[in-house]
Amino acid sequence: MTPHVITKSIDLGDGRNITIETGKLAKLADGSVVVRLNDTMLLCSVVSGNAKDGVDFLPLTVEYREKFASTGKIPGGFFKREARPSEDEILTMRLVDRALRPLFPDDYHAETQVVINFMSGDKIDLPDALACLAASAALACSDIPFNGPVSEVRVGRINGAFVVNPTLPQLEEADMDMMIAATMDNIVMVEGEMNEASEEEMTEAIKFAHSHIKNQCQVMLDLKAEINKETREYSHEPEDNETYYNTLRAFCFDRFKEIAGRGIASKKERGEAFGEVKKAAIFIEGSEGEAEAGALVLTQEAYDAHSFLLQSYLGKLQKEGVRTQMLDSNVRLDGRVHNEIRPIWSEVDYLPGPHGSSIFTRGETQSLTTLTLGTKLDEQTIDGAVISGKRNFMLHYNFPPYSVGEARPIRATSRREIGHGNLALRALKTVLPSDSSNPYTIRLVSEILESNGSSSMATVCASTLALMDGGIKITKPVSGIAMGLIADGQGRTMILSDILGDEDHLGDMDFKVTGTADGITACQMDIKIDGLSYELLGKALQQAKEGRLHILNKMMETISEPREDYKPHAPRILSFDVPSDVIGAIIGPGGKIIQEIQRETETIITINEEDGKGIVEIASANKENLDKAVQTVKDIAFPRVVEIGEEYEGKVKSIMPYGAFVELIPGTDGLLHISEVKWERLEKVEDVLNEGDIVTVKVVGRDPRNGKIKLSRKALLPKPEGYVEPPTRGDRGGGGGDRRRDNRSRDSRPRPQDN
Repeated sequence: MTPHVITKSIDLGDGRNITIETGKLAKLADGSVVVRLNDTMLLCSVVSGNAKDGVDFLPLTVEYREKFASTGKIPGGFFKREARPSEDEILTMRLVDRALRPLFPDDYHAETQVVINFMSGDKIDLPDALACLAASAALACSDIPFNGPVSEVRVGRINGAFVVNPTLPQLEEADMDMMIAATMDNIVMVEGEMNEASEEEMTEAIKFAHSHIKNQCQVMLDLKAEINKETREYSHEPEDNETYYNTLRAFCFDRFKEIAGRGIASKKERGEAFGEVKKAAIFIEGSEGEAEAGALVLTQEAYDAHSFLLQSYLGKLQKEGVRTQMLDSNVRLDGRVHNEIRPIWSEVDYLPGPHGSSIFTRGETQSLTTLTLGTKLDEQTIDGAVISGKRNFMLHYNFPPYSVGEARPIRATSRREIGHGNLALRALKTVLPSDSSNPYTIRLVSEILESNGSSSMATVCASTLALMDGGIKITKPVSGIAMGLIADGQGRTMILSDILGDEDHLGDMDFKVTGTADGITACQMDIKIDGLSYELLGKALQQAKEGRLHILNKMMETISEPREDYKPHAPRILSFDVPSDVIGAIIGPGGKIIQEIQRETETIITINEEDGKGIVEIASANKENLDKAVQTVKDIAFPRVVEIGEEYEGKVKSIMPYGAFVELIPGTDGLLHISEVKWERLEKVEDVLNEGDIVTVKVVGRDPRNGKIKLSRKALLPKPEGYVEPPTRGDRGGGGGDRRRDNRSRDSRPRPQDN
């Protein structure tokens, strides 16, 4: 039977159209669509099951997978199939998750999975910009409760003009790359990087994106109306108990407000204070002690039956009490005013082993960051369906459980860790020196040792300090700050600078901004409420700028500019060009020559061919070894002429009964005859020399018969006292010819000197 297919089209305004098709593929899912832009196609399906007992959140999972067949590639590796998701795939999952999650009903707790497969591509139109649109469209085709639609677009700025969903070639020319998600009415999520953009430019980019997103959302509304599928009924919250709630509110609310107004700076002490109120609020009959006046008194059976609901009430009351106190007093949980930054201290050169290190501490958030410098051999290989190549800048972020006072298993790198590391990387990559002045592969690793509010921004600050400590000539230092928002829906708002972990959890916005003194380099924003106006967004950006500059000034008190030189133990890299036709000679058959040079000089040598020439990079932590390797490679690339009468230091390559062959310059050997090794008579060359020895010799001539180079070692040695020059054959007197014949007849074995 021919499937009933529904297709909708979205005009991007530049001659390109996005189509949304449903009804043909994956029809057993609750909702599925195929989204297409030119040859780029995504298949998205969504399924939602039943809610489990004791779950008070939405168990949402977003999966994004790139199929290598989409671009006609076979995966690398031993198994030759798609395996665990790459970091780029995980970052796309996070972009979609953060846009969808706030739009599900608060009381919907069914396990929900969104699977997005990249099925076809042309390496021109990027699939990640279509992933959220595909997910929202699949939800629109389903009966799953969802307060959408929502969509996401990429905005690039090219030659001063904004472009929606730029192609890959266009994006390579852009000075701004932002992903913005929004509903018809509100911005939901923002993430991106830019080259020191102003706050006004960033706001304009968001407005531009929203104008296109509204069009996409309208098309999804039309699609939902045509499908006309009734939203499923659900009941995932425990049945309310008004008596329990009112009793707990009367007991807890003012106490929570009072604790919030104390200005307790310590996260642990503040948590203990809230915990004491929660503990006293419910008294189990038969327990030790007496119930406080006004506490909720329950039997053990009643408590066990309603514990989930009771804990939910306590959490909601704490959140409401804290938010109310902050808006009433304009004072925050730890006693700060709205734009105050927590105390900051930092230190560099803390660890002697890495090539740079720093500690950055802001309040109860601390990052210990290390810098490692490597060669081209250390570059990260990117093997994706769309993007392939090398990456010479890496920033890794680790969030161990002890940083928040927890004990739990440490397993694989989490999606959160990958996302936070990527945000810090995007913040810093615009200020790194160009390839010509930075021959290194750079790896930064941020170890979060304490966390109470925006460890990703602490990573940005610590990484800047570590780069400068390691002598990397960044163009400008970068700092970062996390902003928050408290709004009561009645017009009262409070924009918070440098938010605490509790303020992130209890607040309505998490807005991270990084930049130099001259502009923004990266941002990430998640909004939990409807109706964030552009006026309020602009105010938050200006307040973020003030805080960012304050933090930057504190950092500069520790180190104000990159060190003049790298650490003594950091690798030194020299780069020079050679003709492309000598690359083979440098490498040698099967890599024999270049491997031998690296082994003998303890260096790392890489050669790449670009623009018709070879680019040689040689790295070593030892200057003498580095110079020796450079000279050896240059001798091969630009061979010197061996001059008679000149002295050379060479390596003994092989030994024969009649002498030794010495390599004067790469590829050029000479014969050191046994009679030229030393003044005294020598029975065996091995009595003085062995293969691999370095020996100084003088070029004394060339063999007229074959042009081979003749060497002498003894010519550079002083004559022994009383030494008598042995007679030459012409000085042996008459009859010498007969004696020579007689000698040979008596002993036919050739003497070494006769060879």
